[in-house]
Amino acid sequence: MVSSDTFTLFEGHTAHHNGDLFAVAGKAVDLTAAGAHGLLILDDQTGQPVELDLRHSADLAVSAYRQRMTAQPPPEPPEPRPGRGRPRLGVVAREVTLLPRHWDWLAGQPGGASAVLRRLVEEARREAAQPDRRRKHQETLYRAMSVLAGDLPGFDEAARALFADDMDAFQSRTEAWPVDVAAYLRRLVEAPQD
Repeated sequence: MVSSDTFTLFEGHTAHHNGDLFAVAGKAVDLTAAGAHGLLILDDQTGQPVELDLRHSADLAVSAYRQRMTAQPPPEPPEPRPGRGRPRLGVVAREVTLLPRHWDWLAGQPGGASAVLRRLVEEARREAAQPDRRRKHQETLYRAMSVLAGDLPGFDEAARALFADDMDAFQSRTEAWPVDVAAYLRRLVEAPQD
C-alpha cells in the first residue's frame, strides 16, 4: 500500500529501501558513505523525486527538506477595511459570460442565478471526482516511470497504455524492465486512489 508518507530509494534501477523519509534518508546516507552514486528517492504518493542534502546526517537532510517544503510565501498586504454593505462571506465576485438563452433560463430558476450556478458547479465537481482521481494517479505513475524508466525500451508504449487506462498492456510493456523498477510501478498501479 502506498501512503503519503512512504518513499522509495533507488540506485539506478535497483530499489534499496522503502519506508518513511527518515529511514530512507538514513539508508541513502549509508549508501553514499559506502561510495554509491546515482541515488534517487521517490515520493510514493506523487512520483516526484525528493532532493536531500546527504552530506550530513539523515535527520538534518530531512529537516532541511521539510523546511523547504513548508516554507510560507511572504504575507500579502492586508486588504483595506470594508465600508458599509454586506459582510464578506468568502464569496468572490467574478464576471461570467453566458448567452442570452442561458441568462433567461437562470432567471427562471429558484434562488437566483448565483445559487443555481453554485449548485451546478458542485454537481459537476462530484461527477468529475473519480476521473480526476484517475488522472492524478496516472500522472503520479507517469512521473515515477519517466524518472526511473524514461530511457528503457518500450517506455513510449507503456506510457500510451497507461494513459489509455489499459493496465494489462501497461503490465506487459513493463515486464522486460529491471525487476525493481517493474515491481515499484506495479505497486503504484495497485495502490488505492484517494
